[in-house]
Amino acid sequence: MSRKVVRLTLDLLDELDAPCRNCLFWEVDPVRRRAIDPADAAAEKEAWISEVMREWGSCGRVVLVDDRPAGYAIYAPEAFVPGSASFPTAPISPDAVLLTTVHVDPAHTGGGLGRMLIQGMARDLITRGGIAAIEAYGDVGPASRLHGARCAAPAEFLAHVGFKTHRPHPTAPRYRMELRTAVRWRDEVEAAVERILGAVRPHKAPNPTAPAPRGPVREGR
Repeated sequence: MSRKVVRLTLDLLDELDAPCRNCLFWEVDPVRRRAIDPADAAAEKEAWISEVMREWGSCGRVVLVDDRPAGYAIYAPEAFVPGSASFPTAPISPDAVLLTTVHVDPAHTGGGLGRMLIQGMARDLITRGGIAAIEAYGDVGPASRLHGARCAAPAEFLAHVGFKTHRPHPTAPRYRMELRTAVRWRDEVEAAVERILGAVRPHKAPNPTAPAPRGPVREGR
């Protein structure tokens, strides 16, 4: 089974089978959202992604399993995400990008695909430069009586993949992942891989047909 993370495109968006596919919670403010016909939601989502990609750049990652989309993550500067203003712990820090949506197909949960998406997002933002962190609002579960109502990522998932609580709250805590931490993690992983490869890389066997090295030649008298 092959697994890889690629950039979100409108073509891949069309292939996603997820409840978030037509959701406009993050992309549109509440007043305008109520005025949008549900039949137009998919087109509105595509228009939003097109705008962000045009004005800011890539805003999502998709994880493919055997070349089929199995999950995705969407992220953008808060200026593109008017829906985030409804959170009591808003706004996010000015040096951060907001992770809005993370979804993995239930058939593929528990296989590390969510972590792959977060790592792919971090790599993208690291290479851009000028971004210090990723922040996200956490859904603390049914105890908050808001479970799923705000389309936030589960707080437990965020903590599991490397986010730390940045602003506590009983129903909508805000989490943060420093990109410099992700840089160190990447460097450590690459160094570990290189050590492993060096340990298993076979030594070059001597060529039995090669002539033996000659010692120094002494001239006779």
